[in-house]
Amino acid sequence: MTYRPPVDEFRFQFAAVAGMDRIAATDRFTQATPDLVDAILTQAGRVSAEVLAPLNRVGDTHPVRLDNGVVRAPPGFADGWRAIAEGGWIGLSADPAQGGMGMPMLLTTAVNEMMSSACLSLALAPLMGQGQIEALEHHGSDTLKALYLPRLIAGDWMATMNLTEPQAGSDVGALATRAEPAPDGTWRITGQKIYITWGDADFAANTCHLVLARRPGAPAGTRGISLFLVPKRLPDAQGNPGPPNALRVMGVEHKLGLHGAPTCTMAYDGATGWLVGAPDGGMAAMFTMMNNARLGVGVQGVGIAEAACQRAVAFARDRRQGRVPDRPGATGAIADHADVRRMLVEMRADTAAARAIALSCAAAIDMATATGDPAWTARAAFLTPIAKAWGTDTGIRVADTGLQVHGGMGYVEETGAAQLWRDVRVTAIYEGTNGIQAMDLVGRKLADGGEAAAALIDAVQSGAEQARTRAPDLAGPVWQAAEAVREATDRMLAQGADDRNAGATSYLAAFARVLGAHHLMTAALAEPAPGPRHALAAAHVARILPRHSADLAAARDGADGLYALSPQVLG
Repeated sequence: MTYRPPVDEFRFQFAAVAGMDRIAATDRFTQATPDLVDAILTQAGRVSAEVLAPLNRVGDTHPVRLDNGVVRAPPGFADGWRAIAEGGWIGLSADPAQGGMGMPMLLTTAVNEMMSSACLSLALAPLMGQGQIEALEHHGSDTLKALYLPRLIAGDWMATMNLTEPQAGSDVGALATRAEPAPDGTWRITGQKIYITWGDADFAANTCHLVLARRPGAPAGTRGISLFLVPKRLPDAQGNPGPPNALRVMGVEHKLGLHGAPTCTMAYDGATGWLVGAPDGGMAAMFTMMNNARLGVGVQGVGIAEAACQRAVAFARDRRQGRVPDRPGATGAIADHADVRRMLVEMRADTAAARAIALSCAAAIDMATATGDPAWTARAAFLTPIAKAWGTDTGIRVADTGLQVHGGMGYVEETGAAQLWRDVRVTAIYEGTNGIQAMDLVGRKLADGGEAAAALIDAVQSGAEQARTRAPDLAGPVWQAAEAVREATDRMLAQGADDRNAGATSYLAAFARVLGAHHLMTAALAEPAPGPRHALAAAHVARILPRHSADLAAARDGADGLYALSPQVLG
């Protein structure tokens, strides 16, 4: 089947839910006119459907390979990358002074979703570029910015993020890669990094690695980590790639999915690098890139969920099986069977809710950027782990349900349903596992005494109050669910760290279900009369929102019950 970019849905979300008009009214984003935004959405949708989507199956059946130290991309990926680069999609939100378009992150998020739906393996590459561009904009020297940003934005050069080492995964502070100062002010980087997405490609003139390493005498742990820009080829003053740097790809992982995207083991043997940001300030600089990527990864999950919805609905409409009782006019397609319809409805409601959460996070980032208002900054920070974890969990869940809709055909690779699940599964693991996102939510993000959480809950309940007249069937349950999350937040604040962490994932899920219901209710109210959006919101409120009660019950349980079962008993 062909991918249909949901351009009309993004238009609606921007106008009725995410608040693009408010963003465009700021001095920072005056260029985001309705006509330009619409043109960008339309063109990005066309590229996604016509150029990228045909590459998805190609990347799965013709995996990347390491050939004499060079990563060879699947057929057609070079053309796909060039289409992304020439469209300006990598630098959509980047500084216009360096060749970017300076558009809101809200628009970039929509474009990233469409490209992820079309071909996630290739869409990973521009996401790495976007994150590195933002990190250099915030932390790079003027010299580094002038040399690297225009080329990264143009897509002439590619970008990576190098954190993980064999002994240092989530515990980044355990990394052993060394950075030795050189007389010319550069640094010599030595060490090994693993799981490096798009660590190399044969269609880019250069690959620019952001590498975490430790200077001599630096403090132990994360406080002693610095960030370095280490190019594959050393550029001259004019930016022309020159001789190879002292780094190489040692291997390419054989993965469950994302076969078209190389995941590399990188070796640095005294490679020349340049310090980015302050010495020993590497984690702060890298987190600029990681926070950008966390929203982007959440949207990857939403993109796969959208693709899975489209594929499942198309199959269910065409597949005829059995007889539908008590349903006059049924065509005999499995979409008319109640249980299949349940799966399709829940898939669509889940996807719409996760998309709205991601777009609201992007909108908060834009308002924080445009206004400097601490309240918007706090909201963006609070929503980021939710958008990442819930977006990717939703992608996995919806792709899995889509496979079930296909029945036995879902387990057959030719239908494409299995590939969606295989490709999306890793998104819950990288850029900080979803458990880490949840612990961040109940740790750092509640460290303000719960003010950011309370502000979001207030907004949900205010929206419910406004909806009581027009949509009482939605307003009451949403208000009550938000109140339950408010009470759970107070309990979280009173708990110790271990008990908080034990309930973190469940708390995040409950908060996400409430936010999703709120956004779908807001969308329903934008209809002139109750229609499909009201029906979708009602389905979410009836079938998905109630699960927040079970989530909060698990969040209340604490850690003791978990540790009552030893690894010996469990194993």
